[in-house]
Amino acid sequence: MHSPEIPSLHHVVCPGASHTDAQSHRMAYWRWGDAANPRILVCVHGLSRQGRDFDTLARVLSAHYQVICPDVVGRGHSDWLADPKGYQVFTYASDMVVLLQQLRQSLGVPAQQVMDIDWVGTSMGGLIGLGFSSVPPEVSGVRLRRFVLNDVGPRLRLEALQRIGEYLGRPLRFASEQEAADYLWSISQGFGPHTPQQWLALSRPLLRPAPDGQGWVLHYDPAIAEPFKGFTAESAASGEAAVWQVYDALSCEVLLLRGTHSDLLDADTAREMTQRGPHARLVEFPGVGHAPTLMAADQVQAIEEFLLA
Repeated sequence: MHSPEIPSLHHVVCPGASHTDAQSHRMAYWRWGDAANPRILVCVHGLSRQGRDFDTLARVLSAHYQVICPDVVGRGHSDWLADPKGYQVFTYASDMVVLLQQLRQSLGVPAQQVMDIDWVGTSMGGLIGLGFSSVPPEVSGVRLRRFVLNDVGPRLRLEALQRIGEYLGRPLRFASEQEAADYLWSISQGFGPHTPQQWLALSRPLLRPAPDGQGWVLHYDPAIAEPFKGFTAESAASGEAAVWQVYDALSCEVLLLRGTHSDLLDADTAREMTQRGPHARLVEFPGVGHAPTLMAADQVQAIEEFLLA
C-alpha cells in the first residue's frame, strides 16, 4: 500500500511540441491519494518550479481527491525539449490534455462522458489552466468545475517579468543543498515568511546532482528562459487581450489568490477579475508577494473551503 505521506511518481508520453520538434516527450507527475478516486484535483506550478511545490496542500486534500501534480516539461523529472521554442503555454496545456485523457482511461470513464476536475494553478500554472479551459470538453473529455488562480491574471506587470528574466536559466552550481536554498531564498522573497525547514523542503526538489557529481544544479532546463528573451511591452499587451477573452469565457467558479505585495498581479487587475467574466472570489494574503507558496495554514484553508464548499 502506498504511503499517504509521500506521492508516487508517474509519467505520460506527450506528442512533439512543435512542427520542428516531432519527437515525443515524457511528462512526469506526482500522485497523492487513491488512484481509483474519480474526484481529481490538478495542481500546476510556476515557471521555474516543479510539482512537489504542492506537497503541503496535496497532503491535506488527498483525503478528498486524487491529487495530480505535474512537473511541466523541462522541469523536475520531465524530459527536456529538443527545441526551446516549445516551452510555451500552448505546449503545456496540450500535455495536460494528454495526461487527463490517460487518467480518464485509468478510471474507466465512458467515452461520451465529460469528467469534471478542479484545478489549482500558481502563476504559470494558472495560465496553463486558462489555456486548458479553452479546449472544448468534447475534445479534452474534461471540464473545469472549480479553478484556483494563484497570483496570476490576464494582465502581468512587465517589471515582474523582467525581474524573473534576470535570474531564469542562469547556469548555476552549488556546493550544498543549503547553499542552493540560500540562493533560492535570495530570489524568492515574494514568497513570504517561511521557517528554515519549510524553505529547505520547498528547495530540495528543485535540485539535482551536477552531471559530474560535483555539487548541485537546478532541476530545470536552462532553455526555458529562451521564449522570455523576445518578451516586449507590445507582445505583453497583445497577449493580455487574448487572455482576458479566455478568462471572460470561463463558466466555472474561480478563486483568485493574491499576495498583497505581488509585483506580478496588481490590485487593480485583481479587482477587475472580480467584476467581469466568472467574477472571481478574491482572497489576499498580507506580507506576501509573488507568489503564495500554499504552505501557510490560512492559504491552505482558503483553497480547502473553496474546493470543498
